[in-house]
Amino acid sequence: MGFVSTLLGTFGFGIGVSAGIVIGYYLFIYFHSTDVKDLKFRPLVEHDSQSLERMLPEIPLWVKNPDFDRVDWLNKFLENMWPYLDKAICKTAKEIAKPIIAENTTKYKIDSVEFQTLTLGSLPPTFQGIKVYITDEKELILEPVLKWAGNPNITVVVKAFGLKASAQVIDLQVFAIPRITLKPLVPSFPCFAKIYVSLMEKPHVDFGLRLLGADLMSIPGIYTVVQEIIKNQVASMYLWPKTLEIPIMDLSSAMKKPVGILHVKVIRAYKLKKKDLLGKSDPYVKLKLTEEKLPSKKTKVKHNNLNPEWNEEFRLVVKDPNSQALELLVFDWEKVGKHDKIGMQVIPLKQLSPDEPKTLTLELVKTMDLSETDDKSRGQIVVELLYSPFKEDALPNEVVEDADGLEKAPEGTPAGGGLLVITIHEAEDLEGKHHTNPYARIIFKGEERKTKHIKKNRDPRWEEEFQFVCEEPPVNDKLQVDVHSKPSTIGIHSKENLGYVVISLADVITNKRINEKYNLIDSKNGRIQIELQWRPS
Repeated sequence: MGFVSTLLGTFGFGIGVSAGIVIGYYLFIYFHSTDVKDLKFRPLVEHDSQSLERMLPEIPLWVKNPDFDRVDWLNKFLENMWPYLDKAICKTAKEIAKPIIAENTTKYKIDSVEFQTLTLGSLPPTFQGIKVYITDEKELILEPVLKWAGNPNITVVVKAFGLKASAQVIDLQVFAIPRITLKPLVPSFPCFAKIYVSLMEKPHVDFGLRLLGADLMSIPGIYTVVQEIIKNQVASMYLWPKTLEIPIMDLSSAMKKPVGILHVKVIRAYKLKKKDLLGKSDPYVKLKLTEEKLPSKKTKVKHNNLNPEWNEEFRLVVKDPNSQALELLVFDWEKVGKHDKIGMQVIPLKQLSPDEPKTLTLELVKTMDLSETDDKSRGQIVVELLYSPFKEDALPNEVVEDADGLEKAPEGTPAGGGLLVITIHEAEDLEGKHHTNPYARIIFKGEERKTKHIKKNRDPRWEEEFQFVCEEPPVNDKLQVDVHSKPSTIGIHSKENLGYVVISLADVITNKRINEKYNLIDSKNGRIQIELQWRPS
């Protein structure tokens, strides 16, 4: 009986459990609601901070703080460029570390310290947002939020006293908010003289350190100590207001202003080299100062003449007589095709005595590179030069101001003349048919000057200044400013005209300064802001 009762009890338990599961399942299906409610969509702005943190564990700073901007384009750029940046950064790091290692190996009697492997890995850093500060100073302040969870492999091998040890850095994580200040802003590329870098808070740095195959950072107590040492050391050096200063360019050369005028008279040339097959040559002279991006000045073309006489005068604005030189190039004019160069010569301005005219007869050469010179005679050119520096007593800080606060041209400008200063500030609502990469072209008395072109911008800002030396006030002259769009390097479309404006200079001579926005002709809504100043001698 005992066996039978046990068997029946086990059988009944199995039946009861099975029946309970089946009945429970059907009851659940029967009483479960068949009504399906629509999902509710709510904008992120309607969620509180806790719900946002549940949905987005790592919220970018540009979401939490409206002062920070998204920089997805920069992260995409870093992602594509990282393989090349990795190699360039590692190469630079080796070059910087090499003299430091050489100095310390001798000091501590170490045989050698070498990088066995040095790579930053395949994961680039990312910028969670960037903040830009606008100040009244000539500076640009950026605050990017940097996060880097990288997989670098940096292995250093140290040999000393017959022993060899290796240390490996892996799994690096960095979180930092640097403040990058570009100042002062200058009118020479790259448009800033120095970079100042500081940290707004102590950085978070986490990494693995393998020594003799063991991860030291996993030892209790070591991790916290190393973290504090790194934070305190970096903070003592770069935590704001302390900064790391990186010079980019010489400030004195970047802020160069005109210091004088070079008067050039191209008199004549002798025995020029024949370039035309069926005639002699059609020579003309191009002249410019080195270290200047302005277009070259040209003489008239003397057709079919190997001994031409020009007697043409030019004036060039000098910014640094110690480093600049006058470059003379003689060409053979061609009606079709490229003009052939007959010869050239260069005269350093430091060879000229101030306010003393000097007549030079120069032998033309093929090139200034001594390795490419030839023995063929290319002719001679005769020029008369006079360097007239501005008088320092009449020119403190490069310019002087009259009683009305208007700047005057420095001493040395032609008597009765002056300096016409044109500043192209910005344009707005430009629109090209196929592309909008605008630049402005200034045309004054046959001379042309151009601003830089700005890619894909309907509201470009140039802030570029141009100066023209005038022998007399340009009362009856007009200034034309054209705005064009430069086509992309790869494309089938040509240059486009975005509009132009013609300005009479009579009002500028009378009022000394005009700063206005002009409606562009042949443009639907385009306007350009131009500032004009007349500085009489």
